[in-house]
Amino acid sequence: MAGKVVAQKTQNSSDLLTPTDLSRKGTAQIAEALRHLLADVFVLYIKTKNFHWHMSGPHFRDYHLLLDEHADQIFAISDDIAERARKIGETTLHSIGEIAKYQRLKDNAEAFVAPKLMLAELHQDNLQLVEYMRETHELTSELNDVATTSLLENWIDEAERRGWFLFETIRSL
Repeated sequence: MAGKVVAQKTQNSSDLLTPTDLSRKGTAQIAEALRHLLADVFVLYIKTKNFHWHMSGPHFRDYHLLLDEHADQIFAISDDIAERARKIGETTLHSIGEIAKYQRLKDNAEAFVAPKLMLAELHQDNLQLVEYMRETHELTSELNDVATTSLLENWIDEAERRGWFLFETIRSL
């Protein structure tokens, strides 16, 4: 019958198990940490874009472009985080609801935030993200997941750079 979709057998999460030499207990712990990290990355991405969209004032262009650059960098690691969980045979976030469940960074839905406060909040969030990444790095190191550990080292460096730029932007001369 043309145009009719043929149903496949029902799949379950065990169908997603990718072979790995890491222990299943270890991969479960790593995936849990990666779910939290991914949720925080999405929160920071949305907050950075929110502030980018709602920036105002005499330094609008510079801040607007800086936050757009930061948002692109933050979003770029989201796929790597999720795919790393899948590579070790685990699952990742499935929905906005799960982002809300796993996030540790706080949203900001204020109608107006002064530009300097936006940058200060993003500075703190990036520093907090570095702390979460270091905790995950410690876990992945202990479990001998060298690939995730290596990725985290690059992500930490990028987040520290964002924090540095934000710090230099907001500090008083």
